Order: sequence, then C-alpha cells, then structure tokens
Amino acid sequence: MLRIQKVRIDDIYVPTARRKTLHPETVRSLAEDILENGMKMPIQVRFDGKRHVLIEGLHRLEAAKWLGETAIDAYLVQARKH
Repeated sequence: MLRIQKVRIDDIYVPTARRKTLHPETVRSLAEDILENGMKMPIQVRFDGKRHVLIEGLHRLEAAKWLGETAIDAYLVQARKH
C-alpha cells in the first residue's frame, strides 16, 4: 500500500518532456480549487538515489508552487525512467 509523505517542492525534478505538457490556465484554475477544497490527490514521485523525480501531477505541483507552498503530499512509487 502506498504511503503519503511530504516532499519539499524544491527537491522535485520535473523531466523536460513532462514540462512541455504544462498548461498555465489549468494551473491557475487548479490553484483556486486547492484554495477552496484542499489538495485531493497526492502527486507521484520516484526517488533516483539523489532526488525525487515527478511521475504524475505536474499541474498539482505547479499549483502548489503558485500558492507559495514549500512541500507537497506525494506517493513514492517505483516507476521506470522516462
């Protein structure tokens, strides 16, 4: 079973290919929803021995940054490198 853990946002690496899928309007809308209702689903990261690498949840991560958060709830998963 996956456990939720707090991960420092500054310690999360976002692969370049994943960054290209970012939509600023979605981030803004999601940030507003998080303010009203809280974060409903943790992001997913893997640990590569040095840093956490984002697997799923780019818009949630960016929305948390936009809101000034320093840490975010995340599932630590085993995933292949992209």
